[in-house]
Amino acid sequence: MEKLPYREELDSEPVASSEPTAQLEPAPNDWRTGLPELAGSVVTLRALRNSDAASLLAAMANDEVTRFISPPPATIDGFERFIAWTHRQRSAGQSVSFAIVARGADVAIGLFQVRSLDIDFVTAEWGFAIASEFWGTGMFIDGAQLTLEFAFDVVGVHRLEARSAVSNTRGTSALRKLGAAHEGVLRKSFLRHGEFQDQSLWTLLADEWRDARTPCASRVIH
Repeated sequence: MEKLPYREELDSEPVASSEPTAQLEPAPNDWRTGLPELAGSVVTLRALRNSDAASLLAAMANDEVTRFISPPPATIDGFERFIAWTHRQRSAGQSVSFAIVARGADVAIGLFQVRSLDIDFVTAEWGFAIASEFWGTGMFIDGAQLTLEFAFDVVGVHRLEARSAVSNTRGTSALRKLGAAHEGVLRKSFLRHGEFQDQSLWTLLADEWRDARTPCASRVIH
């Protein structure tokens, strides 16, 4: 999801409702009212919180992190508005956004997003970003597997797409490791730094992923 659907300049909604609604241990399939926490071997995925704004701003401050994605918010207030928007999108059944947190910690170091490309979430697109100091630690693959499991088994996605700039060799390698299939090139489909770039279209299908996956050690914490 290199071209982010969020447009900060068009967002005039208040931030006050950005914290997840308090509730008693929502069921894993009740994702519209609240996301569960998902535990992998080295990361935990949880709902974004208003208090994550500062750490996400810091995580995205490195140009290498944002080189191949739309510009993220440039201020803490901007990230607070973005987080509030993700909660509205989840409540409307349009997208799911998880904060990436190292196991045993509580600081957001990145995020995974999955958004519907049709009215019933059968086809979706996903994207991700993680602070550069955590590259090569296994945190991305761990979090990605949790995200895929949630998208396919809980949300009910059948086809999951990812768009990656052709020149984004790190992103391409990560998608290959996850078993994504390369379907083609979207010519001059992404504008970044004043230049239109070619993107590769990668896909994962639920049935193929289930056939190929190693059982995940994840569990819902709450």
